[in-house]
Amino acid sequence: MPPFRPTARELVLLTALLASLLYFTATSPRHSHTIEDLIALAPHVVHDELDQLPSTFETQYTLQALNPPLRWGDGQVPETEIVAHVPGWTIFDKLYLLNGTLYIVSDNPDSVPELRYMISSAIFIGNQPEEVAAREPSDREMRVITTAEARQMFGMDADRIDGVSWLANDPKQFITHYYHWSAELFFGFWRTYSSLDPAIPPSGETSLPAPRRMIFPHIDAANWRDYAAMNQWVLRSAFPSISMEFMNDWKERAALSRLFVLERVVLADRAAAMNGDMFLRTQRTAANAFSLPGSVNWWTTVRNNVVGFSTLDDEHAGAAAVQGVPTRPVITYISRQGWNRRMLVQEDHERLVEELYKLRDMYDYEVNVVEMDKLSRMEQFHLAGRTTIMMGVHGNGLTALLWMRPTPRSTVIEFFYPGGFAHDYEYTTRALGMVHYGFWNNKHFTRPDVPEVAYPEGFQSNSIPIDGAAVAQLVRERLTLAEEADD
Repeated sequence: MPPFRPTARELVLLTALLASLLYFTATSPRHSHTIEDLIALAPHVVHDELDQLPSTFETQYTLQALNPPLRWGDGQVPETEIVAHVPGWTIFDKLYLLNGTLYIVSDNPDSVPELRYMISSAIFIGNQPEEVAAREPSDREMRVITTAEARQMFGMDADRIDGVSWLANDPKQFITHYYHWSAELFFGFWRTYSSLDPAIPPSGETSLPAPRRMIFPHIDAANWRDYAAMNQWVLRSAFPSISMEFMNDWKERAALSRLFVLERVVLADRAAAMNGDMFLRTQRTAANAFSLPGSVNWWTTVRNNVVGFSTLDDEHAGAAAVQGVPTRPVITYISRQGWNRRMLVQEDHERLVEELYKLRDMYDYEVNVVEMDKLSRMEQFHLAGRTTIMMGVHGNGLTALLWMRPTPRSTVIEFFYPGGFAHDYEYTTRALGMVHYGFWNNKHFTRPDVPEVAYPEGFQSNSIPIDGAAVAQLVRERLTLAEEADD
């Protein structure tokens, strides 16, 4: 059989076909599909049943990698950023921790505040010259180093302490007191941190993530709770997921000789705050934090969580406690008559109660005469959240003012022994946007005409005088400011 020889026509057709194939191959879009992709797209393919299971908490996190270290390899160590600072309150991004010492990494050390305004030696605070000098920080507490120094000391990576940490570099001296915990430490922490969201609305909603942990390098786990168990109630209701680390945890990290980096940390130091101008004016460590930007609704976030957590089991409790005080004013007199310390003259106490009940009967106000230690914690927070006017002798019970809702009529009335005055509750009231009045028997005063701080003999006595009729008159004046003010 003779060999096959294509005709000239067949050769022309074959050449045209090859040319067309080359053209379309060159101009068609490239696809990165793998064989698996193509199989998955085929309608007749039966997929493995496991791929069809719904996503669950477990399936989402089973393959999630552990928090990776912050690595810089042979490059420059990432610098620490000081996000916000006032004396005693500082927000850092990338604050390093090695062998129990905090390190600020910066190639511009002149921009870093003096250490004494950020941290101290954390010894008990005393007022003698040698005690004041002993508060000054050393290289053991904190150091400022360059990126070159950090490269030599740190190596090539650091283990992350992720999220937001609140680090309280304080001794236990004031921690175990409800007022100092809630109205100073907690108050200052949140006021500093909330400066990063100066547009918090009246609802209290914020874009800020909740702090992940509180760290106490100088106290143990048995020494942060107060005798009335209020500290832990405030903490757990404000931030239910927060964890806590204490002295032993701090020592354990130091003993590892590993470098850690706090991704974002709010550092609080009482002794450092005492170097600030606002503290010198008010004797309140949290006062310095109010120099930072902030919303007028800054505290609402915490208040709503705490009061909302503490509502009683009735149909209107949550709404009344969180959204506002009722139209019917609520007067709460916190009595100390059972305390045997800093009490009113008994006859004056009885006359005050009588005058308050007259207001109740005449104007249909709600009047509560309570001893806080006789109420459950839930009842205390719930009552404070509903209160329009709170009053009592200078003392820890007035810490409940933190949970009042600020309105034009919201008022705190504090009874002092004549000639005595302290800023504690006066400053805290004003910081929340409410009005404070101090009373010396039948005389009252308010900002800006407040007296100098003084603790005369009799300040702590059980014979503090008060004119109940004068108090009742002021209450009536406050509650007739504008009847629609709280609506």
